[in-house]
Amino acid sequence: MRLQTRRRTCPGSLVERLAELPDPRSRHGRQYPLVGLLTLCLVAAMGGHTTPAAISQFGRRQKRLGHALGFKNGNMPCANTIAGRLRKLDPDHLDRIIGDWRAGRHPEGWEHLALDGRQLRGSRDGEVPGAHRLAAYAPGAAAVVAQMTVEATTNEHKAALRLLGVLPPLGGTVVIGDAICTQPDVCAAVQQRGGDDTLYAKSNQGTLRADLEAAFATAAGGDFPPRVTAPVGPGRGHRM
Repeated sequence: MRLQTRRRTCPGSLVERLAELPDPRSRHGRQYPLVGLLTLCLVAAMGGHTTPAAISQFGRRQKRLGHALGFKNGNMPCANTIAGRLRKLDPDHLDRIIGDWRAGRHPEGWEHLALDGRQLRGSRDGEVPGAHRLAAYAPGAAAVVAQMTVEATTNEHKAALRLLGVLPPLGGTVVIGDAICTQPDVCAAVQQRGGDDTLYAKSNQGTLRADLEAAFATAAGGDFPPRVTAPVGPGRGHRM
């Protein structure tokens, strides 16, 4: 499938786009500029350093990096400073910036997008529940192109509607999702953005599953031979 829809490009580097993110701190005591701090996290994560402590240790081993990032006296932030700054960011705004930048690098769009929700590992803090995110993953780019926070007072169904609203036009893209996305308004939102959908039908939509089973039962052995899925590993993936 070749996608015909051309999308708005987002020029500039990711670092330049990160500079658009508002700094939630007051103007006093900004020893570490936000864009420099985020760039440090980005570079460290590319090297496999993904925790605040690991990012801080990585930075302190790079003697000249602090000046390049605009840190006063070239000093690197400690782990607590990194963690505190990241907690104050608006995650949805950050995801929109990264998603727009990535969309600009893929103006031809994506053949497939998979919607799936997960709780972020290590995000639970005592009695505070872990962060729950719904992501749109593009297998062709091997990347998450957008994410949305699933608030404790809502669910992935409502988050999917908000997520589809911030994605670029979906001309020709097939959106894949599990049963939580098998909702009339989600399907309508995909089609309104120009996309198609392949969703997993369970028993959460009245007689939908029974109707589908009946339709394919009459066609079995003809144009629609039955296929059996098999697990591909310890996770939840299956192949036909």
